[in-house]
Amino acid sequence: MEEKKLDLNSIIGFVLIFAILAYMLWQNQPTPEQIEAQEKAKQEQVEAQQKVIEQEQTLVTTAGDYAVGSGADSLQIVQLKNKLGAFAYSAIKSKDKETVVESDLLALKFNNKGGYLSEVRLKEFVDYDSIPIFMIKDNNASFNINFGTTDSRILNTKDLPFIPSVTKNADITVISMKLKVSESQFLEYRYELKEGDYMIDFAIRSQGLSNIINSSQAINLDWKLKGFRHAKSISYENRYTDVHYDYEDGKADYTRDGEDDIEDVSWVGYKQHFFSSVLLTDTRFKNVKVKTENLVEDETIDTVYTKSFATTIPLELQGGEINQAMDWYYGPSDFKVLDTYNRNLDELVPFGWGLFGWINRYIFMPLFGFLGGFMPYGIAIVVMTILVKILLSFVQYKQFLSQAKMKILKPELDAIREKHKDNKMKSQQETMALQTKAGASPMAGCLPALIQLPVFYALFQFFPSAFDLRQKSFLWVEDLSSYDVIANLPFNIPFYGNHVSLFPILASIAIFFYMRLTTGQNMQSQPQQEGMPDMGKMMKYMMYFSPIMMLFFFNNYASGLSLYYFISNLISIGIILVIKNFILDEDKIHAEMQEKKKKPKKQGRFQKKMADMMEQAEKQKQAQQKRK
Repeated sequence: MEEKKLDLNSIIGFVLIFAILAYMLWQNQPTPEQIEAQEKAKQEQVEAQQKVIEQEQTLVTTAGDYAVGSGADSLQIVQLKNKLGAFAYSAIKSKDKETVVESDLLALKFNNKGGYLSEVRLKEFVDYDSIPIFMIKDNNASFNINFGTTDSRILNTKDLPFIPSVTKNADITVISMKLKVSESQFLEYRYELKEGDYMIDFAIRSQGLSNIINSSQAINLDWKLKGFRHAKSISYENRYTDVHYDYEDGKADYTRDGEDDIEDVSWVGYKQHFFSSVLLTDTRFKNVKVKTENLVEDETIDTVYTKSFATTIPLELQGGEINQAMDWYYGPSDFKVLDTYNRNLDELVPFGWGLFGWINRYIFMPLFGFLGGFMPYGIAIVVMTILVKILLSFVQYKQFLSQAKMKILKPELDAIREKHKDNKMKSQQETMALQTKAGASPMAGCLPALIQLPVFYALFQFFPSAFDLRQKSFLWVEDLSSYDVIANLPFNIPFYGNHVSLFPILASIAIFFYMRLTTGQNMQSQPQQEGMPDMGKMMKYMMYFSPIMMLFFFNNYASGLSLYYFISNLISIGIILVIKNFILDEDKIHAEMQEKKKKPKKQGRFQKKMADMMEQAEKQKQAQQKRK
């Protein structure tokens, strides 16, 4: 009778929840005028950004822009020489402009002052608000070499004027930025941009500077960047924003917040969830220092940048000259793209360590890629979830069978505890003996659950990292890689947010009913051990706590992950109902257990060892009682 009341109360509770949500949706729905104003503002923003892009495209530098300047008078030349020494030559010849080049994938700007990339736009992608993706823009990045000269100067290349030249050959564009002492003496940054490629060949080399660069002083390369926000939830994006690096011939690691000193590094990458900036080298860097700092303290105020990154790399001279071959990668953190370079860049995708990463790389990634190749990605998630649950259905069968056996044995186990209520050791011995003879054990129900954990965790890592889900819609969801919104709240709820997502609500309801089925069976079958916590009460608390945790924790997570949990728990409920009502026969199980109890059961090593330990403990206890 109590279960029926509880069911009725649960149903009434869920009806009230949905009624409240429906009222909130009705109250918060925008008026037609508000919708029209929002669409108009968004369109104006996109058009304004497009005008900026069109203006940039008209700034492509021509050969005439590289003509030698002759406007400097003798006084200026003297001042430059006093300030820059031998590198005054470059200041006289350089023009304070930007050099602009493009490929089919990248639109780049180089600052002639410093010779580094001052703007990088990924042409195929836009952010959550339809604004083009910029990896570098508005001085959010710097690239500098700090070195000393033989005339006792300390110079920074980011402050020095470079002389650019651009050549194009078929699908390859070469950009040379030279910091000159003379026409035959210079420090050069050489960039090679290829069509259809996010990787930019990059080299730093000097020529004729062995008598100018002071070899006794450290030469440091400093690369800094503040990551732009690209996602709807900046705090969610920040969870997957960190510094990654490859070291010691294939090992990979990351720093989420703080500093690290690393030896023997082949690349350093600033990963901003779905996009990455990576500096790679052909000859490994030594004694690299990396640092990252969270720039988001309050999501409502800090809305532009996610984290700041900084890397310091010592450069070694070769015969008094700098000669370092490198590469830049500016592009998506897409496993399929990164894996094509065969340089361990796929480690930027956080699929998990050990077994979890193996499952994602070799099972879920190929399976999801195959399904997404011929069906919408939302449907692909549903189909993949169904396949996973069918493959693991035998695990649920074993788990439910174990619970059924424990439920059948409960009267006998209760009788043993009552018989030996003053002797806990004897009670445990006879309980173990009965379970062994009947072929029922609490551990038999735990082991199948443990088998599911690697799959559960692997998928928890997979969906937030699946680049293919980015900006893919499904039903009411605009972007499966971000949270869905059915109502905006006029206030912010701590740990929940200022919006209501539907998929976490559906997943929470499904989890509640799934746990109701499974924990209800467990509470009936689990015996209460004296002196131990009441497992029945703990399971009951978990039955209510887990859905609430799901509701809060996943409200800002990728809706694709919430969709998976919703479908997964629905299927689990269906499988359990089928097993319970059509497969398991408690009378038949009871008869089989009685037959097993009649047959002599050989104990395993572990069981025998436990029985011996209990027997020895019992003898010691009896001996102590006799002495008393």
